[in-house]
Amino acid sequence: MSKIRMAVVGAGQFGRRHMRVIRECERAELVAAVDTNEANAEQAAAEFGCSHATSVAELAGKIDAAIVAVPTTAHAEVGCALMEAGVDVLVEKPIAPDLASAQRLVDAAAKHGRILQAGHLERFNPAITALAAISKLPLFFEIHRLSVFTPRSLDVDVVLDLMIHDLDIVLALVGQAPTEIQAAGISILSRKVDIANVRLAFANGCIANLTASRVSTERVRKLRLFQPREYISVDYTRQEIHVLKVGEDHQIHFQPLTVETKEPLRLELESFFDSVETRTRPRVAGEDAMRALEVALGILGKIEEHTRLVAQTVAAYRASHGA
Repeated sequence: MSKIRMAVVGAGQFGRRHMRVIRECERAELVAAVDTNEANAEQAAAEFGCSHATSVAELAGKIDAAIVAVPTTAHAEVGCALMEAGVDVLVEKPIAPDLASAQRLVDAAAKHGRILQAGHLERFNPAITALAAISKLPLFFEIHRLSVFTPRSLDVDVVLDLMIHDLDIVLALVGQAPTEIQAAGISILSRKVDIANVRLAFANGCIANLTASRVSTERVRKLRLFQPREYISVDYTRQEIHVLKVGEDHQIHFQPLTVETKEPLRLELESFFDSVETRTRPRVAGEDAMRALEVALGILGKIEEHTRLVAQTVAAYRASHGA
């Protein structure tokens, strides 16, 4: 089978990671680096040995599939244009800034018979794959995703930037949408929410507590899951998973699971190539990403409610104390 002709649209940090992996993969050929900033496109093209373009319109008939790694606000415009031109797409997370834009992408994929995969990278983390295999009845999650501040992705809140990875995983493991959302968050170094704490409740009794921060002094990626007679701990970064079980003898048994360490981005792209070649539904399809986005937007709505409440409380306190 001939190689899949690929383009990466968006020559920023994420886009260049995709370019590197595509260049290293024998199943695909990196045809072009695309960026509206021609200097960025030229630089990426020189680095990865491909042509460059400033518009997806220049790629007509030259590619089979593309990575969309432009700012979130442009995902629907770029992704739909590519699919209308007969190109399969992997759109970075979050799939879109709002549900209407996400629906445009899902509808375009259906209308034009294209593969639409969302870039929820952690689904391809070997530790999460191992977790999915042993998750039977999750009843409680405790998840922390903390990052040191960087100026990238400031066009979206920390919920859409970081927490959405874990929302996607929780929804996939629980298999249903939450019935209740409690959330709080604050802005510190940007105009968007930089720290968020969330509690999700599900109809089956499962509870998920999630904390995400992009102003931490350390990088933490950890998930803890509790299900009947089991406690499972996952370290995303180290790709480690440990299980504590209570046996019939009422003794606690500790078991580290063997996880074959691999680069999640490489696994994600290999899965995308599989879908492109076989025309089968991606592991993280557009509809999956849309469900995670819906919960994320619900969380942001709750954060806005909490922010208004706090502002009213502070104002009332100051008025009563003459401050």
